[in-house]
Amino acid sequence: MSTVQQPDPSDRPARLTVGVVGAGRVGPALAASLQLAGHRPVAVSGVSDASRRRAEAMLPDVPLVPPAEVLQRADLVLLTVPDDALPGLVAGLAETGAVRPGQLLVHTSGRYGAKVLDPALRAGALPLALHPAMTFTGTPVDVQRLAGCSFGVTAPEELRLAAEALVIEMGGEPEWIFEENRPLYHAALALGANHLVTLVAQAMELLRTAGVEAPDRMLGPLLGAALDNALRSGDAALTGPVARGDAGTVAAHVTELRRHAPQAVDGYLAMARATADRALAHGLLKPELAEDLLGVLAKGGHDGNGNGNGNGTTGTDGTEGNSR
Repeated sequence: MSTVQQPDPSDRPARLTVGVVGAGRVGPALAASLQLAGHRPVAVSGVSDASRRRAEAMLPDVPLVPPAEVLQRADLVLLTVPDDALPGLVAGLAETGAVRPGQLLVHTSGRYGAKVLDPALRAGALPLALHPAMTFTGTPVDVQRLAGCSFGVTAPEELRLAAEALVIEMGGEPEWIFEENRPLYHAALALGANHLVTLVAQAMELLRTAGVEAPDRMLGPLLGAALDNALRSGDAALTGPVARGDAGTVAAHVTELRRHAPQAVDGYLAMARATADRALAHGLLKPELAEDLLGVLAKGGHDGNGNGNGNGTTGTDGTEGNSR
């Protein structure tokens, strides 16, 4: 083992002063990460009590000041506000003369590229869009999670290397996203991450209704394996009654959902249809079984009399005769 003592980041001269406008869950974590890389947070702004507490916890001794003063103090400014608030914030800062020539202005919105910063660009700022593809908790664990986290990077070509260098300093992996592709990129992340939370929360609620005392313990290994398989194999990882074409089982599912959790029916049907389409396209779902299955999904899991409609694999008590 090497006996050479590694330098303490706090002993290195700070290369950039860092400010944060919007002390939500993302900004303080990124500023703390930049601090570990040798930069120096000098100012943060936050409106709500929660954001102020978060800033004090993640960036102790960094003063809370108005947004315009953050820009006065910092060489690198992180604009970490909600997507819908970003254009107005940038325009307002530019109009009031808060933006300084040569100042690095970084936003973390997944939706927008660098063009949303055009008002600041005209004032002489250097615009960067650095979006971490990570979910944040607003606690110090977020700084650790940035290690190996992908960032969607968009910037003027002449600033590309600078943008990617900042991401690397935060422990992330830069992934270049063209300006016109930002909304699609962000939609993909929302589909995968945000909707996953909804699916898992619904599944846990249903398991509790079914009498399972620890749904998280039951789902953890299953969902972990499913996610790993999906990342490795894509559609080839599909399993379950939809991929097998078990129309009767799917009909039974929808019947029970209508009885116990009607708010979950539309989501189940939508995901089942999407799964059936993908399974059919990739040869996992046999065409001769797909017809019955798609018929069940089209009817919402019941026939005209409200009864389960399938291929005869479901008994009169709703149990499956052949559950594979």
